[in-house]
Amino acid sequence: MLKNYIGHFSTITKHKWIVFKLCCRAGIPWRGLVHDLSKYSPTEFIESSKYYQGGRKSPIPVARENEGYSKAWLHHRGRNKHHVEYWTDPEAPDTFPIIPYKYTVEMICDGISAGLVYAGKNWTKDFELKYWENKRKTSPVNEKIKDLLTEVYTQISKNGINKTVTRKNMKKLYNQYCEQKEK
Repeated sequence: MLKNYIGHFSTITKHKWIVFKLCCRAGIPWRGLVHDLSKYSPTEFIESSKYYQGGRKSPIPVARENEGYSKAWLHHRGRNKHHVEYWTDPEAPDTFPIIPYKYTVEMICDGISAGLVYAGKNWTKDFELKYWENKRKTSPVNEKIKDLLTEVYTQISKNGINKTVTRKNMKKLYNQYCEQKEK
């Protein structure tokens, strides 16, 4: 079990470091700094260490399979605004609101980092786009955000991360697709 604790700590810390660097490139360094701090809480860390998958895939699906649900995921999504599930309210008039800019960009950085960490040497520029295309239809998120994510991942597949994830480009695309001006 100690091996799982160390491995999980290493994986989430590597993920967090990549998110921080991407968030800095995107002009939201604070979001990168505080990204996923709840993963170090006992509720998330203990369960995720128990179901640690060697750093190549999330322990959450394995926890769900074995326990019927994941306490770590329920805890995580309720505390981290960069997850679409945080913004989903099936009983509200606006079930899928437009996620504010800083959390949308953090979500993008989070997804890229997860792909880089889990795919490792198998990551390619079109990895995120292929992953997104498989889940777009069922993703519980506003259609404008879906269009934005598709555009960002398409740009990454063509131009790479460094040319796509910049403060200027992220603001331009968010404003273009979400029709809101950043405050």
